[in-house]
Amino acid sequence: MLEIRPSCENCNKDLPYDSKEAMICTFECTFCKDCVADVLKHVCPNCGGNFCERPLRPANMLEKYPVATVRTYKPVN
Repeated sequence: MLEIRPSCENCNKDLPYDSKEAMICTFECTFCKDCVADVLKHVCPNCGGNFCERPLRPANMLEKYPVATVRTYKPVN
């Protein structure tokens, strides 16, 4: 089950559960599309892997499977 992390690890931009701007790597490191393209050049700084769009969790599943609330903020710059 994905944690659905709430923000970009690099710029701390909010990435709510339904954000189409959220990108994740295989370890679920979470970044916004702008940071992935412009700062990270499509390579995860934590594992060296690539990114894909984070799947959307349907709103009707949020009560049973809530999203993460802990923010990870580790700017690359």
